[in-house]
Amino acid sequence: MRQRLIILVGLPGSGKSTFYREKFSDLVLVSKDLMSPNTRRKDERQREQIVASLREGRSVVVDNTNPTREARAPLIALGKSLGAQIVGYYFSAGVKECIARNAGREGRARVPNVAIFAIAKKLEPPVVEEGFDELHVVSE
Repeated sequence: MRQRLIILVGLPGSGKSTFYREKFSDLVLVSKDLMSPNTRRKDERQREQIVASLREGRSVVVDNTNPTREARAPLIALGKSLGAQIVGYYFSAGVKECIARNAGREGRARVPNVAIFAIAKKLEPPVVEEGFDELHVVSE
């Protein structure tokens, strides 16, 4: 079976990480949030992890906010260059819902509410024309 590059898109607190744990925990998880705060060049490190996994024939889930077409384009191009099927999941939860979920988080998982507002301002829902082979909307 062809490996997949699964790109999660949505605000912090929209349910992306929970969705990964429930649906894709057997796949490789790549997330800048899991990198040490001291990690330099996180985009480059993420790219290396994706390339290594796809070349090993393993499917990958990218769990970041991936809010803009511009942010998603390099991921899509990379996955396509390595022959992966590109699958997107857009989490449609709004700001109020995400702030409420975020309030229940602890430690590093909790983000400042301003981060949710900032990402919401630039969030562009993904469209198939970006290069996705499949695109799904997740609403809870």
